[in-house]
Amino acid sequence: MNIKFLLSSILLLTFVLSCKVKERDYSTVFQENPSSLAVVDYSHIFSISENYELANKLVQYEEKTTRKIAVVTVDSISPYDDIQKYASDLGNYWGVGQKDIDNGLLIVFSKPLRKVAISTGYGTEKVLTDSICKQIIESVMIPNFKNGDYFKGIDNGVDTLIEAWK
Repeated sequence: MNIKFLLSSILLLTFVLSCKVKERDYSTVFQENPSSLAVVDYSHIFSISENYELANKLVQYEEKTTRKIAVVTVDSISPYDDIQKYASDLGNYWGVGQKDIDNGLLIVFSKPLRKVAISTGYGTEKVLTDSICKQIIESVMIPNFKNGDYFKGIDNGVDTLIEAWK
């Protein structure tokens, strides 16, 4: 009986030690943001002036506070099923916020999927909790999206997030 236990233990230990955790290569999933743009409108939802207005607001906010907010619009989150996980991984891949204090926030919006997510860095989530972000999405952003005003939904959402982050 002890020999069976010993052999089973050795086999299990060998199996566990031989398994390698494979990290996902995000460069095959996400496009780069080499200029660290505040607004990346892959879906072409915003007009040129809206894009400029939103980007200017986000850059000025970062200059005043060192807190980084980025907005990205996408048509697809493939190979993901969960937009929140997509947003979190994209924010980490792009390095939104300062690495040492995790003071970043990423808003991901997909018009075709009718989904939006707010992903916060660990430092940010101490103030902007998941509950607060969900409330902002539901009460500020989505009502504007339902009216077809995607810029207003994102812009008002950003203003509300900035106010809550004080």
